[in-house]
Amino acid sequence: MKSWPVQDAKARFSELLETCLKEGPQIVSKRGADAAVLVPLKEWERLRRNAKPTLKELLLADEARVDLDLPRRGRLRRREAGELG
Repeated sequence: MKSWPVQDAKARFSELLETCLKEGPQIVSKRGADAAVLVPLKEWERLRRNAKPTLKELLLADEARVDLDLPRRGRLRRREAGELG
């Protein structure tokens, strides 16, 4: 994997893109530190398909992973204190 300083990546983006498509992922560095990777689309899609969400991501997801049949609130009567035990 070749590393490109951000100035070179900006100035020679077409070359960066062609190298990425021919040779695979290319690293872009900023101030000497690796900052980003340019990846061919097919490899990106493969990585996304194979990625497994973390428990945190599952719990914070907007959409549910399964359908749960939960009763509506207020339809069930509450138990009285004497009924508990």
